[in-house]
Amino acid sequence: MSGHNKWSTIKRKKGALDAKRSKEFSRIIKEISVAVKEGGSDPDGNPRLRMAINNAKGVNMPKDNIQRAISKAEKDPGNLSELTFEGYGPGGIAIFVECLTDNNNRTISSVRSTLTKRGGNLGTNGSLSFLFERKGIFTIEKGKMNMDEVELDLIDAGAQSIEDDGDFYVITTDMENFGKMNKKLEELNVEVENASLQRVPNDTKTLDKETAMKFLRLVEEVEDNDDVQNVYHNLELTDELMSEMEE
Repeated sequence: MSGHNKWSTIKRKKGALDAKRSKEFSRIIKEISVAVKEGGSDPDGNPRLRMAINNAKGVNMPKDNIQRAISKAEKDPGNLSELTFEGYGPGGIAIFVECLTDNNNRTISSVRSTLTKRGGNLGTNGSLSFLFERKGIFTIEKGKMNMDEVELDLIDAGAQSIEDDGDFYVITTDMENFGKMNKKLEELNVEVENASLQRVPNDTKTLDKETAMKFLRLVEEVEDNDDVQNVYHNLELTDELMSEMEE
């Protein structure tokens, strides 16, 4: 299993066990708000909103919560803006942070403070773009799809890889084929647990266990920031680290 999918797996398992469900809800509500602001409140005519709703269902957000988020965004879309941060953590591991915020100064100060406190530092925007490539990632519960019946359709729609991740299939596409794959899965009536554009590292680095755990503690603290939507990195997640993180 590739490194970025290992990280997704860990976050799924942790999300089911710890108190981060509210953080997931908050993240998706922000995405719904931005989607409504950009394309309106009708999911049928707004692919970004439709994807956000699917992702909300994937983390078991109640339908009433989803509808309230859409209604609130329709009445008052707010003033959320997208920010990204690039830098390095302990051991020289690259870290890329995506945020949605209504206060740029607060977010910049908070992210910089966390990185500095945890042994990292911010770089200039664009300095790490060569290390990551944007990919479409679709996570589908195995019971929701018969792979033998749809595999050729998925390849035709641009699937670069289809990985077995325990109870899930993880489909990866080029960024350019993200919309095409999303549409194909809808046509096939396949229920997607999560669909997103992610920054996948072109290469990964290994660290000794102690330094790696320091870096992962940095990642967790950055993710706990209410303004942070996604965190990507190029640390190689070994089986040993996986075991440590699951404890």
